[in-house]
Amino acid sequence: MTNNYDDKRGIGMTSDRTRNRLAKRLEDQGIKSLDVLDKIRVIPRHIFVDEALASRAYEDTALPIGHGQTISQPFIVARMTEELLKYAQGGKILEIGTGCGYQTAILSLLFEKIFSVERIKDLLIKSKKRLRSIGIYNVSYLHDDGWNGWKKYGPYDGIIVTAAAAEVPEKLVQQLAVNGTLVMPLGPEGKQELINVKRCKEKFEYKKLGAVSFVPLIKLSLIHISE
Repeated sequence: MTNNYDDKRGIGMTSDRTRNRLAKRLEDQGIKSLDVLDKIRVIPRHIFVDEALASRAYEDTALPIGHGQTISQPFIVARMTEELLKYAQGGKILEIGTGCGYQTAILSLLFEKIFSVERIKDLLIKSKKRLRSIGIYNVSYLHDDGWNGWKKYGPYDGIIVTAAAAEVPEKLVQQLAVNGTLVMPLGPEGKQELINVKRCKEKFEYKKLGAVSFVPLIKLSLIHISE
């Protein structure tokens, strides 16, 4: 894949050394996948936040991206990606919540094709432009309600949801391939848990992965801007 990562490497607080420190911190916190850690080092997180926040881009913390949304904490991005990589047995991934595009970028380097759905049009347009600026083209984008998924291109080997719901969306699990896995935060604010849902031939298997904190997955009816 042709990319422009070298053009976005940054200096000082956005340098390679800073990225390496972040990856080492995530490893110390329990991230075991060398592939995931390598992609954390490669993707320039500072371009996914406002320029005023660039000096904080490699802190292990969530940061605001506008519209009441945040770029997820790097540990959570790595944890969810690691879980998906562990169990998704193919290369087709559905992402619910494009946001600023950082999680999308990490996924794009680990899986063959990403289908990403975002309900906030402005975020989606900016993310698409940002990802293409660093040479990422294996992502398709849809402006729609995340609760609906993207049935047209299913079933998916893996689904990742970057916002919390009170219940597992039925339309999403139905878009999983057999042996596919869904990773998402579940529960109300203050009581959310990251879960893994695996689709077996005749049932779904649920596994809890620990406490998390995410913005809510909001139901909306929106017009598609791309297919």
